Amino acid sequence: MKLIRQVVIYILLLVKYIRGLDYVGYYKAFHIWRLKHLTEYQFVVILSLVVGVASGLASVLLKNTVHLTYEIISRFSWFSPDRGNILFLMYPTIGIILTVLVIKYFVKDDLSHGVSKVMYAISRKDGRLKAHHCWSSMLTSSITVAFGGSVGLEAPIVLTGSAIASNISRFFRISRKHVITLLGCGAAGAIAGVFKAPIAGVLFVFEVLMIDLTMTVATPLLLSAVTSAIISYFFFGQGVQFYYKVDSLFELNKIPAFVLLGIIAAFISLYFLKINKWVSGRFSKWKRSSRIIIGGVCLGVLVYLFPPLFGEGYSALTSLLNNDIDSMMENSFFYSYTDSNWLFLPVLLAIVFLKAFATSITCASGGVGGTFAPSLFIGGFVGFFVARVVNLTGTIEVAESNFALVGMAAVMAGVMHSPMTATFLIAEITGGYALFTPLLIATTIAYLVVKPLTRYSIYAEPLAEKGDLITHNKDKTALQFIDKKEIIETNFITLKPDSLLRDIVAAVEVSSRNFFPVVDDQGMFRGVVVLDDVRSMLFKPEFYNKIKASTFMRYSPMFIADIKEPMEEIIQKFKGSDRYNIVMVDDGKYLGFISRANVFAAYQRYIKEFSNE
Repeated sequence: MKLIRQVVIYILLLVKYIRGLDYVGYYKAFHIWRLKHLTEYQFVVILSLVVGVASGLASVLLKNTVHLTYEIISRFSWFSPDRGNILFLMYPTIGIILTVLVIKYFVKDDLSHGVSKVMYAISRKDGRLKAHHCWSSMLTSSITVAFGGSVGLEAPIVLTGSAIASNISRFFRISRKHVITLLGCGAAGAIAGVFKAPIAGVLFVFEVLMIDLTMTVATPLLLSAVTSAIISYFFFGQGVQFYYKVDSLFELNKIPAFVLLGIIAAFISLYFLKINKWVSGRFSKWKRSSRIIIGGVCLGVLVYLFPPLFGEGYSALTSLLNNDIDSMMENSFFYSYTDSNWLFLPVLLAIVFLKAFATSITCASGGVGGTFAPSLFIGGFVGFFVARVVNLTGTIEVAESNFALVGMAAVMAGVMHSPMTATFLIAEITGGYALFTPLLIATTIAYLVVKPLTRYSIYAEPLAEKGDLITHNKDKTALQFIDKKEIIETNFITLKPDSLLRDIVAAVEVSSRNFFPVVDDQGMFRGVVVLDDVRSMLFKPEFYNKIKASTFMRYSPMFIADIKEPMEEIIQKFKGSDRYNIVMVDDGKYLGFISRANVFAAYQRYIKEFSNE
């Protein structure tokens, strides 16, 4: 008892000491020291290492959380998916219900489409992500996947890593340009930590998030990705999501088969994109309770009939790569079909097409997860299917595992519009570049076929439809970085609606401008008096005390912009008009004017700054 009492006393003293620390003083002192001794870019490089460590730890935590959750529920004999029990139909519904309850009562925010949220933060929110994104996506996605939701964990971990970077940036008062860089570091670190593939993590940022490739950006990204991969190696060793050592080399006579695989993968990618959009549209018309029940039941039936659809599917994919078909199809109604090659082919196709439905249903019904893992899953099964068909025809003999790997990359390239990320991801997780040539062939073909038919990737399309995607448009990106408050001109003499002609004459005498904003006593903008409209009255003193400013006042909503409007919308008001100035207001209150010249000058400064990096 004495020892316990002493421990309690020491803990209380420690808590008292911690509470008594002057955190604000330490923070200010550090901030002053940093400004004196480090440039912002040097500090960003240091923070990229911190973000890399945090992203790596988040990846490890998420994977272990999913594994632990599944281990806990699988201890019950009726709660194990390899038992073939009829209650297996309930697991996805339970997971979706728990996920929805956590979001409704704890998170109280939308968590869907993690990568899209990062892109939206870059496009519209100056890189700001809410603090709860540092943990909420991990918690909810782990519940969804552990209970059989047919989605991946990569998108939630990308959102988590980016949110950590965003909040670190806000804490240390990093400028907006470098906040975007650190957001990219969080995303790169997340991908690198999950797959131990730092190059793929960096390429993901450039191809998917569309952050410009400059040396200023590349260095922090590389540091973050490598740091995260090292953290993942420390906890998991050599193993990754799925690991396979390529045992057969590429041969030139296999090129036609890989070309065929690239074409097939492209159309499978289009199918995946269309199904995802269609299911999302259908479910959005229903009430939340209906979405949960219908989605949960449909998903339960799918994973009950086809166990490989359960969760991320990496275990099934690993079995496929190792040609362990019996293990993959164990307890399935179609287990007996594995003895016949021709009967097993339709089962493979069914899994491919139904995986797209399972993923879309999981997300649309309230589950949290991404499409990264499902695209790899579908690609692996497509590649295996093509290889099995080629081998059965007897024309040439191909390695089915190699085709499965290349298929993974090809479908990923088509779905995400990221051929380089897909190529290097598979190359890195297989521990070499033995398949580099076929990977490039298949991913390039898949991308070239898909791109003209779907302009945007699965992550970018929802934002593009709402006009919120600027990362893929460099002109819009440049405009987004312009601070409107810095280019507002305020050196205008204002008038009031009841100002007399005498007041206008006095304003003309001292002003170098040819128009005068009219503002009421509350500061609300009412219109503009243009010099040309009053020129003929300036030399008629008999009207000085008779005519008011409201007589000459012009007002046109098309030449008024609110400070909260995006810059590209303000630019549209200049186009097709002879106006060189736009009135800027804040909820109707007059702020000043923005001119075409100032906008163009700010745009040029941005382009010059980034082109010199």
